[in-house]
Amino acid sequence: MEYIIIIISAIFVNNIVLAQFLGICPFLGVSSKIKTSLGMGGAVLFVMTLATIVTWLIMNYILMKFNIVFMQTIAYILVIAALVQMVEIILKKISPSLYQALGVFLPLITTNCAILGVAIMVIQKNYDLLQSVVFSIGTALGFTLALIILAGIREQLEKLPIPSGMKGVPVALVVAGILALAFMGFAGLV
Repeated sequence: MEYIIIIISAIFVNNIVLAQFLGICPFLGVSSKIKTSLGMGGAVLFVMTLATIVTWLIMNYILMKFNIVFMQTIAYILVIAALVQMVEIILKKISPSLYQALGVFLPLITTNCAILGVAIMVIQKNYDLLQSVVFSIGTALGFTLALIILAGIREQLEKLPIPSGMKGVPVALVVAGILALAFMGFAGLV
């Protein structure tokens, strides 16, 4: 039951984008098409889950053991950067069109504060390895859900006559704010 609570909380109640406001850059930059949002969500799911596993192991078996916890952020960033490079290479081979669609936002996963934030949060919450993995998967699914919802709304907004001053990012920010308010309604669940 505790794992279900962790997942529901990570997806809805403490959504990384809409409640904690981490990962806003790819959220706004890649959310113009659903297909691109799904690709970014998959990449974030992969990187976030692997990064959480590797960083948890590094923290608990190296940094704490040798009393060099102050190296946490640097070690985490190196792990995340290596994983993103791996995702880039795989996507370039498997799906060149998705690789092109994600463009500059794929390498930006390296600096996506949501990935680093989750790696740090699992240590702060004192999660064991399985809880950390469940939390990272739930958080990545929440990130993907937010991306897909915003992309779906933005695709529909393209069909509407919107004043020129509100087209693009301005209307996306308004919609993202409304989504964040809507997700606050889940706060009473857990």
